Amino acid sequence: MQKRVDYLSWDEYFMGVALLSAHRSKDPNTQVGACIINEKKKIVGIGYNGLPIGCSDDEFPWGREGDFLDTKYPYICHAELNAILNKISADLHECTLYVTLFPCNECAKVIIQSGIREVIYLANKYPNSDSVKATCRMFDSAGILYRALKEHRERVVIDFKI
Repeated sequence: MQKRVDYLSWDEYFMGVALLSAHRSKDPNTQVGACIINEKKKIVGIGYNGLPIGCSDDEFPWGREGDFLDTKYPYICHAELNAILNKISADLHECTLYVTLFPCNECAKVIIQSGIREVIYLANKYPNSDSVKATCRMFDSAGILYRALKEHRERVVIDFKI
């Protein structure tokens, strides 16, 4: 008997963890997940976009338009920030971040400051936005590698029936 050949690649596995984490998000429009791994391919942090701990998901707005304080934007913590804050390792130096959506400029600053060396993303929905342009400029300046996940399967089905 030979080993299975259709197993997940490391990139698919860790992006799968980020995608699964995104399913925890209560955001009705955009669910983002992130997974940080160290050089030994061990998960050291995960996160998704949501409100800060202690802030009720029912008491804050989830809209995208209107007065700033009546939208989600001043309140939501992005997945990358949560993964970094949720880290189980004291040091993220030389770690890799898998994230379902290309990081904004605010998350880029936190990623750089944390010591993460590489960012692998699934989608870049806003490539021409000033935020993404600023992220690329900072990543390039700081020597952070970043790339889109390539050659991945379209779907992985998780069945809770064993």
